[in-house]
Amino acid sequence: MPLVPRKGLLAIAAVIDVAIHANSRPVSAKALAARHQLPPRHLEPVLQALVRDGILKGIRGPHGGYELGRDRDRITADDILRAAVAAGDGEDLAFPDSLLLNKVVRPALVETERTFSIALGSINIDDMVKRAELLK
Repeated sequence: MPLVPRKGLLAIAAVIDVAIHANSRPVSAKALAARHQLPPRHLEPVLQALVRDGILKGIRGPHGGYELGRDRDRITADDILRAAVAAGDGEDLAFPDSLLLNKVVRPALVETERTFSIALGSINIDDMVKRAELLK
């Protein structure tokens, strides 16, 4: 069972891609989507969420696209995952008003979620970009 949703994995890959390719000019959503074999409309809501959180910066215009919103070593996998999940697209259903769910299941998982978040916070984009550059 994957702990990181597909949308979160795509968001992390998109930020790494932008970090690698936005040297001289912004990376277009179309180029990002093509490299990850996705339709651009599929990636756009996630990219906009990353812009809202300051992870990416959106550049308008004919040569526009995306570039990093802050230094690579100041962007963590946890930052990206939180932004991607916040983008929401109806994937997550509201929690029912269940006593068992609210008083037993969710409290039992809170510490695990906190630990997972701390671990993701220790993974920064700079480290992942360096690993990606070794693949070339």
